[in-house]
Amino acid sequence: MTEHDATKHDAAKNDPTKHDATKHGGTERDGAADGTGTAGAFGLPREPGDLAALRDRLAAFAAARDWQPFHTPKNLASALSVEAAELVEIFQWLTPEQSARVMADPGTADRVTDEVADVLAYLLQFCGVLGIDPLAALSAKIDRNERRFPVPGERAPEGQGSPDRHSPE
Repeated sequence: MTEHDATKHDAAKNDPTKHDATKHGGTERDGAADGTGTAGAFGLPREPGDLAALRDRLAAFAAARDWQPFHTPKNLASALSVEAAELVEIFQWLTPEQSARVMADPGTADRVTDEVADVLAYLLQFCGVLGIDPLAALSAKIDRNERRFPVPGERAPEGQGSPDRHSPE
């Protein structure tokens, strides 16, 4: 950890709106607080892969600390943006080749993984506060993009798709 990272970490520890998803409900990456690896705080499952369970763990973590007043859509969107920027910062001055190899360095891999966790944590909390099902929203967006950007050689429905658009919105 650099001096800058240590300072940032120390400041974040006392900020109720800043928290690290990897530390919610127990120790980092080592299973439950009791060492069993089966349950996290409040008896909620610790298995990754169930977005609803992870969202519920995050909500329980915030509720236990009375952080809900801070978890407004505006604050969560801002925090999500900050965490995404921290992920970008890791890649800022890397060449495309270097960026493709970031996970080969354990220290950098840990930083990337932590920032991805932070981004996902705030996104899940944001979705929870607004009642958005992130998987349903993503599925609907992919459906729209498939209609807007047909496979080359296939014809898009009238008024949809554009040959000079390279990325979906």
